[in-house]
Amino acid sequence: MTLSVLRTKAKSAFLAGVKAADPAIALQHALETQPLTPLDGGNYIIIAVGKAACKMAQSAIDTLPEVADFSAIAVTNYENVVKIDGCHVFGAAHPVPDTNGQAAANEVIALLESATEDDVVLALISGGSSALLPSPVQGVSLEDKAKVNEVLLTGGFDITQMNLVRQSLSNLKGGGFLRYAKPATVRSYILSDVLGDDLRVVGSGPSIGPIGTIADARKLLVETGNFDKMPESVCTYLKTAHERSVELQQQATLICSNSQSLAALSENAEATMMPEPLIGDVHEAAERILSDVEKHKDKGPFALAYGGETTVELTGNGRGGRNQELALLVAEKANCVGLTGTWVFLSGGTDGRDGPTDAAGGLVDGSTLDRIATEGGDITALLANNDSYAALKLSDDLLMTGATGTNVADLQLFLMA
Repeated sequence: MTLSVLRTKAKSAFLAGVKAADPAIALQHALETQPLTPLDGGNYIIIAVGKAACKMAQSAIDTLPEVADFSAIAVTNYENVVKIDGCHVFGAAHPVPDTNGQAAANEVIALLESATEDDVVLALISGGSSALLPSPVQGVSLEDKAKVNEVLLTGGFDITQMNLVRQSLSNLKGGGFLRYAKPATVRSYILSDVLGDDLRVVGSGPSIGPIGTIADARKLLVETGNFDKMPESVCTYLKTAHERSVELQQQATLICSNSQSLAALSENAEATMMPEPLIGDVHEAAERILSDVEKHKDKGPFALAYGGETTVELTGNGRGGRNQELALLVAEKANCVGLTGTWVFLSGGTDGRDGPTDAAGGLVDGSTLDRIATEGGDITALLANNDSYAALKLSDDLLMTGATGTNVADLQLFLMA
């Protein structure tokens, strides 16, 4: 199999994995299993937040009983904004929140507060909700929240740790939907981008409940040496705030997760689905992949499929994302160990956006480093500066899909011809 065919196969398998996480189809199936019925004197209140918000909102509206009255808000990242009849759609920034997201949060709070005991709130939550719906606690500004996000995104925190801190500084996260909507019934439908599918973590659990306490968030930041990096208002709040009453989920349904996408990717590529998720620091993840390759390389053609979500601790000021960084590290480490043969490695975010870039990730092969060098790039310097986007652009190895309208974490695939 030629390198070109191998690269095409890898991208095709990745797109099959993304397609398997189509939020509209997943939500439709869930609502067919538990049909929505006409309400006696009440309305359906649809609030969709996250990178899959528009697809989920449209699917819910299409599935409502014909006679049902409803109100709807969808909040998503700018790339995924789609006009929906009967729904107020907000575009907002991700991963660092902006004023449009705050305006959307205010509208969400107002709509939730209007709910009565006869109403049913449909909370449609997908990955990205944490940044897209900022509602800072009193005394903390949006600029402060943006600074918090920057520290969390560059500090090597995993998603559970990040969302514990975000919940503690938010009016809506960690069960805020339940507090504001009381006494209405809240039904949650969750598209999980979190490994292990802890629904408190997805989007920071706005309709589910808290991961932990404010004290837990403060302790985490202190123990990791990041407390003093936080804005003064945040430090003050975390030191002095009283714990809030805990609201727990009422009815929650997981509609899709990384496991479904990984299964589809594996089937398409005829790959061995690796049982353990690919998590932790990208350097360690790259070492693990090369170790797995070493165990299989004498068995002829093979394919290894992974699902997961790695972390990057930034040491430079370059541009990229965890998937681009991982792909570049695999290429670099494969070169160091002298891996031969025709091979490709793909690492991509199912949302089509890796970090603050327009790439989903990277698709590298045994010639990637040579192409970078031919274009004048220094792989050592590029990696040291976390400049994976620039490096992969030089080698024409950026994985470009555009925004996908879904988000179930990351997929990786190693193919050896």
